[in-house]
Amino acid sequence: MSAKPIVKWAGGKRQLINKLIEYMPKDYKHYFEPFVGGGALLFELLPKKAVINDINEDLLCIYRSIADEEKYHFMLNELDKHELNHSEEYYYKVREMDRDPNYNNLPIWQRAARTIYLNKSCFNGLYRVNSKGYFNVPFGKKEKVYTYDKDNMEIIHNYFKTNDVTILNGDFVKAVENAKAGDFVYFDPPYDPMDNKESFTSYTKDNFTRDDQKRLANLFRELSNKGVHVMLSNHNTILIKELYKDFNIHVVHAKRMINSDSNGRGNVEEVIVTNY
Repeated sequence: MSAKPIVKWAGGKRQLINKLIEYMPKDYKHYFEPFVGGGALLFELLPKKAVINDINEDLLCIYRSIADEEKYHFMLNELDKHELNHSEEYYYKVREMDRDPNYNNLPIWQRAARTIYLNKSCFNGLYRVNSKGYFNVPFGKKEKVYTYDKDNMEIIHNYFKTNDVTILNGDFVKAVENAKAGDFVYFDPPYDPMDNKESFTSYTKDNFTRDDQKRLANLFRELSNKGVHVMLSNHNTILIKELYKDFNIHVVHAKRMINSDSNGRGNVEEVIVTNY
């Protein structure tokens, strides 16, 4: 049994799942995903022991709420309320919630439901924040919105409840500090911008820089030297090819799904890098 992502996330891997499975190790002990995002590979594999991490706190509120029996049901009730009240005026009212100084003190299930609702009802399913960290995507003009698939949500809820899944919210280095030989780490970071092309990296108010890409490549090498199976996705850029030139680089084609301009959507070259 497998599940599907709950939210549409920039860089989501649903369309590349078969390629990722083709290139991942056949056997491994524990699963680590330091940039979990929408979790396409995680929910396809549903590993028994996993560590997932993301820098986006609102996203992690979703997974932590689903993993907790009481918070899970509170979140679903809140989502039902959002669906019932859905309108353009209501959308902007919910969007403004993170401008409140007490926003971070709200129950995590309430923040989780807000994030899912905005993701399902905003323009093009785009998660984007401004320099202050406020969600700023305009209304998507849907008359009705369906925020969740109950069967899919139940699969993920039961998965978190019945397996050993650690949910972290911090730097990617911290997320893999316990990875050992024989474990599997999958890195799906914000991508290096395509040469001379715009790239979407505003998942949090702090952009992922090229220095971060270099820091990640150093970590990839350290894990490889420890005997950890490591796989990474990124754009096929000069920088990425240089950083990972000592490893196996598989070029794949993916369709860019999230772009405010439909002309900016199309096939792009990505790489899947492995150390095995």
